[in-house]
Amino acid sequence: MAEEVIPGDLDITDELIAERRAEEPGQTPEDMTAWQRPITAFIDVLNLWAGRIFCLLLIPLIFGTVFEVVSRKAFAVLTDYGMNETAIAWGLGPTLWNYDVSRMLGGVIFMATAGYALMRGVHIRADFLYRNWTLKTQATVDASLYLAFYFPAMLFFFWSSGEYALSAFGNDIFNINGWERAGDSTWAPFLAPARIFMPIGAFLLLLQGLPELFRAFHQMGKEREALFLKILPFYLVILAVIFVSIFYPKSVPFDDWFQAAFGGGFGFAKSTIGLFMLGAMLFSIFVGFPISFTLIFLAFTFGSWGAGSAVTFFLMTLQVNSTMLDDQLVAVPLFILMGIVMEQAGLMERLFNAVQLMMSRTRGALFIAVLFVSTVFAAATGIVGASVTILGIMAAKTMNKSGYDVRLAAGTITAGGTLGILIPPSIMLIVMGPVLEVPVTDLFRAAIIPGVLLAFLYMVYALGRCWINPNLGPILPPDEQPETSPYYLVEVSLVLFAIVAFFWLITLGAAGSLAFIPLGGLIIPILWLVGMFVVYKWARATKPGGFYFSDLWYEFFMGLVPPTVLIAFALGSILAGWATPAEAAACGAFGSILLSLAYRRLTVKKFYDALIKTLEISVLIMFLVAASNFFGAVFSNLGTPKYLTELLLSFDLSIMAMLIFVMALVFLLGWPLEWVPIVLIIVPILVPLLISLNVNLTWFAILVAVNLQTAWLSPPVALSAYFLKGVVPEWDLKDIYLGMMQFMVIQVIGLALIFTFPGFALWLPDFLSANGSPGFFSYSGWTE
Repeated sequence: MAEEVIPGDLDITDELIAERRAEEPGQTPEDMTAWQRPITAFIDVLNLWAGRIFCLLLIPLIFGTVFEVVSRKAFAVLTDYGMNETAIAWGLGPTLWNYDVSRMLGGVIFMATAGYALMRGVHIRADFLYRNWTLKTQATVDASLYLAFYFPAMLFFFWSSGEYALSAFGNDIFNINGWERAGDSTWAPFLAPARIFMPIGAFLLLLQGLPELFRAFHQMGKEREALFLKILPFYLVILAVIFVSIFYPKSVPFDDWFQAAFGGGFGFAKSTIGLFMLGAMLFSIFVGFPISFTLIFLAFTFGSWGAGSAVTFFLMTLQVNSTMLDDQLVAVPLFILMGIVMEQAGLMERLFNAVQLMMSRTRGALFIAVLFVSTVFAAATGIVGASVTILGIMAAKTMNKSGYDVRLAAGTITAGGTLGILIPPSIMLIVMGPVLEVPVTDLFRAAIIPGVLLAFLYMVYALGRCWINPNLGPILPPDEQPETSPYYLVEVSLVLFAIVAFFWLITLGAAGSLAFIPLGGLIIPILWLVGMFVVYKWARATKPGGFYFSDLWYEFFMGLVPPTVLIAFALGSILAGWATPAEAAACGAFGSILLSLAYRRLTVKKFYDALIKTLEISVLIMFLVAASNFFGAVFSNLGTPKYLTELLLSFDLSIMAMLIFVMALVFLLGWPLEWVPIVLIIVPILVPLLISLNVNLTWFAILVAVNLQTAWLSPPVALSAYFLKGVVPEWDLKDIYLGMMQFMVIQVIGLALIFTFPGFALWLPDFLSANGSPGFFSYSGWTE
C-alpha cells in the first residue's frame, strides 16, 4: 500500500528550483575536510540570517504600497463629494515617496539575499543532462565550473559594483549634498542607500561560493579533492593576475600584450564573437551549472573580448541597477506571496469539495471540479507545482474510488495546473513585459481570453470523452453524493443567479455606476451579500414547501466568493488602469493575509514560512532577470542580434513561416528548459527579428506563453508529471505521461487557434481601451 501523502509536509512552491538543499544551513558532513567545516558553517549561517532578516522587508513593501492606494482613492472619493479641503487636511492623496521606496525595497530584497538563495540551492539550473550523472561526476563538474565560472564572475561583479555604488556617494561620502539622486521621480531620493546593496549582495554571493565548492569537494571523494587542492594555489595566482590586469592594468608588465590579445578580439568581428558567446551559453547551460552565474561569467568574458572590459563593466552595473529599480518587477514577489498565503488558507480544497458535490450527479463531475478550481486559482497562484500538487491531493483519491480513468484524470490535473502560467496575474507575463517592452497591463488583458479558451477546450475534451465512454468518468457513488432538497435544480439556479448578480454589482460599483449614494460601490454589494445570507438561513429554518438550501452551497460560496472577489479586485484594478501591477499585487497580498486570518488558517509561523518561500522564488527569478539583462546588453553591444536578423531575413521566408519556425524553436527548448531562461535569454534574441517583420509583440507574447504551457506537458522532462507522481504514487508514470500528452494536443490546437485568429489575444485589450476595438476576425498578428 502506498504511503499516504501529508499535504502539510510538501514543499509545492519550487517547480523552478532544481537542487533545493535538504540539510539545515550550517550543517556539514562529519567526514568533510576538517578546515573546510567551520568556514562552510559560518558562511551558511551568515547568509541564512541575511535571508531571515531581509524577507521581512516584504511587510513594509506591502503596507507602504497599500497605504498609497488607499490614500489616493480616499482623496479621490472625498474630492468627488466636495470635501477636497478635508482630504488635504487629513494628508490624503498620492504620496511622493512610495514609488521610490517600493522599487528600492524590491531591489534590496533580491540583491541582498542572492547568497541566501545559493545557500538554499534555489538558483535555477537546467539539469536535463546533469540529473543523469553520478554524484561524483556532478560534484566534479560543479567544482570545475565554480572555479572556472563562478569565482571570476562574482569577484568582477563585486569589485565593479562596489566602484559603482561608491560613485553614488559623490566625491565626498561625508557630504550628503553631493550624493547622487534619482532623476526619474519627483521625490528624487538618494540612490546610495539602495545601490550599496549591489556590492553587499555580490560579496555574500562570493563568500557562499566557498561552501558550495567545499561541498563539491566532499561529494567527489578524497582522491579527486586532493587533486583539486593541489591545483588551487596556481588557480588563485592566475585569478589574481587576471583581476589586476583588468582593474589595474598599469600594475602588470604585460599590460600591452594582455590588452592586445584579450581586448583586440583575436581578429574576429564583434558579431562573430557574439555567436561564440551564444554557443558557449547553450553549451554551459546544458552542462547544468546555475544559469545566472553562467550568464554573468560569459557576459564578462565575451564582452571584454569583443568590446573591452570598461564597456562591459559599465553594462553590468547599469543593467543590475536597472533591474533593482524596475517598478514593474516589484509585482513579482507580491503576487507570489498572494498565491502562497491563499494556498495556505485552504480555499482551494474547500472550493473543490463544493464543486464536486454540486456536480455529483453529472458524468465526469470530478473533471469539471478540477478544471473549474484550477481556472479560479490560476489567477491566485501562478505556481504550477503548487496547483498540480494540490489538485492531485484533492482529486486523485476520490477519482480512484469512483473508478475514473487514470490517464484522463492525470491529464486533467496536470493540464489544469498549468493554467497559472498564462492566466493573469501570471508571473511569466510580468517578467516578459519589460523584455518585449510591452506594458504588463496589455499582456494581462491579452491573456484572459486564451486562458479561458484553453480551460474550455480541456473541459469539452474531458466531458466529450465521458459522453462517448461513460466508464471514463462515472457518476459518483450514492454515498459520495450530498443531501439536497427535492428541488435541487431550483437550488442550483438560485445560487448561481445570486453569485452572478453579486459579481455584476461589484462590476457596476467598480465602474462608478452605484455612486448615487456615498460609497455605493462598496455598500450595495455588501447589502446583497447580507440578503443572500438571510435568505439562505430563512430557507433552511422554515423549508417552505419542502425547499431548502443544502450545506454544500455554503461551502461553495465560502470557497468561491472570497478568493474570486480578491482576484477580481487585484486583476480588475490592473485591467482598468486604476492601479499599477505592483499596487494591485500589494493589495492582493494584503487581502490574502486578511482572508487567511478570517479563515483562522494564518499563524505567525505560516506567515513567516510564506515570506521565506516568496523570497526564494523571487530571488531566483529576479537575479536571473538581472543576469540575463546583462548578458543581453553585451550580446546586443556586439551586434550579433542584428547579424542574426539579417541572416534569417535573407532566407526570404514568409512572416507566417518564420513565426512557425520561431514557435517550433520555443517549443523544443521548452523540453529541457524552464520558462525563465527561455523568456529572459532566447526571446530577447528574437525581438529584433520580430520588429523587422512588424510582428505584434503582444500577440507574440501570448503565443510564447501558450507554447511554454504546452512544454510543461511534453515528455521527457515535463515536471508536472513528477509533481503528480509525488502525491499519487499509485499512478504509473507511463499513464501520467499518456494522459498529459492528450492535453498537450489540446494545447497545440489552442495555440493554432490563437495563431490563426489573433483576435483571441488582441481583441480584449482594444475593447478595454478608450478607442474601442474592430471586429474580432479583422485582426492580424503583423502589419505588412
